[in-house]
Amino acid sequence: MSGSNVLLTGATGGIGSALAGRLTAEGTRLTVTGRQEAALTAAADACGARAVVADLAVRSDVVRLAETCADTDVLVANAALPASGDLLDYTEEQLDRALDVNLRAPVLLSRLLAEHMVARGRGHIVLVGSISGKAATKSTSLYNATKFGLRGFALALRQELRGTGVGVSLVQPGFVRDAGMFAATGATTPNGIRTVTPSQVADGVVRAVRRDLCEVNVAPPELRVLSAIAGQFPGFAERIQARMDVDGSVRQIVDAQRSRR
Repeated sequence: MSGSNVLLTGATGGIGSALAGRLTAEGTRLTVTGRQEAALTAAADACGARAVVADLAVRSDVVRLAETCADTDVLVANAALPASGDLLDYTEEQLDRALDVNLRAPVLLSRLLAEHMVARGRGHIVLVGSISGKAATKSTSLYNATKFGLRGFALALRQELRGTGVGVSLVQPGFVRDAGMFAATGATTPNGIRTVTPSQVADGVVRAVRRDLCEVNVAPPELRVLSAIAGQFPGFAERIQARMDVDGSVRQIVDAQRSRR
C-alpha cells in the first residue's frame, strides 16, 4: 500500500482515527473526508493527510468528492450512521439520511472511483460493513437494511470487477470497544459477547487490501459463529433472541444514538 493514494471516509469517528493512523503508517498518501470541518482538519493534521470536507448525505457532495479524489488507488468507505431504533420512530428525513450515508454514498463512490481504477488497471475498494450485515437483531431494522445491502453490493461488485485489476473487499466488525458507535453508548454487549479494538479493524482493512480478500469478519469466534447461524436460520435466531434478556442493553444503545440520526 505504500505510495498509494487512499481515500478514507468517516475519518473523524473513533474507528476512522485508528484507520487513518494505520494507513499513514503504511506509507500511503492519505485523503480524509468528513462533514465537520474543524474535526476533520484536526484529524488530517494528526496524520499529515489531505482533508476534503463533504457530507455524504448530500448527493452533490459525493460527486464532488469523487471528482476531487479521482486519482484514488484505494477507497476505504468507512463512514456510517448508527441508525438504531425501531423504524416507526424515524422521520422520513432521518430514514433518507441513514440510507444515503450508509449505503448510497459508498455505492456511488465505488461507481465513480472504480471507473478510473479500471482504466488504470489497478485499485482496491474496501467497504466497511458490520456483522449486522449478516444477522438481523431487534431495533436495528434500518441499520440491518443498509449493512445487508452493503454486503450484497460488495460481494457482487467483486465478481463484476474480477480480471480488471481492481479488488473489492468487505470488512465487517462486531462490537468495537474503546472507540466508535457502540463504545460511545457505554452499553454492555448482549450475553457478554467479547469485543474487538479499533486497531483490529484497521488490521483487517490492511489485510483485506494486501491479500485481496473477499470478506473479513473482525469479531471473536463466538460472534462469527452466531452470525453465521443467524444468517442461515433467521427464524431460529429470532426465537433465541426473544428468549434473551437484552431489552436493557438495546434501550441503552438506542437512547445513546438517537441524537445521531
